[in-house]
Amino acid sequence: MNKLFPIGEVTRASGLKGAVSVRPLSRYFEDYIHSHQLHIGLTEKSSSKLKLRKMVGSGKKSSFIFEGIKDRDSAKTIIGKKIFALVDELDSIHFLSSDLIGYGVFTDEGIHVGRLGEILWLPANDAYVINDGDREFLIPIIPEIVKSIDYPQRAVLITPMEGLLD
Repeated sequence: MNKLFPIGEVTRASGLKGAVSVRPLSRYFEDYIHSHQLHIGLTEKSSSKLKLRKMVGSGKKSSFIFEGIKDRDSAKTIIGKKIFALVDELDSIHFLSSDLIGYGVFTDEGIHVGRLGEILWLPANDAYVINDGDREFLIPIIPEIVKSIDYPQRAVLITPMEGLLD
């Protein structure tokens, strides 16, 4: 089943021809904006389809031109809206969602490790910052460790390597 995942937020109009600047909400923003079906809206439920026509520039100086946004005035109407990518429910981007902040983290043996406090985008691999009240753990977000997310139970299931929780 497919699900909409927020990958960016429109921050300002750029130029006179309808281009906008977008703040990434995911480290995979550039990959997903080019390769997935897009939607735009304040929420998933209120979103509508969106098609990228052109990307101008690179990095932080990028501007995006979307179909149907032809001038600066129409670009201003989408400022503050989120851009969503349609992704498979099992897509690994879900492991990086800020919606997971506050979820309980449990080992595959049922031991409560703590609460997910932050998600770090690091060069080698991303990591969860887990707080248990007294200590803080950095858990690499790799398939060998992070096994699944239980949305109804608001829980992340991990299989810790030896020494990871010491």
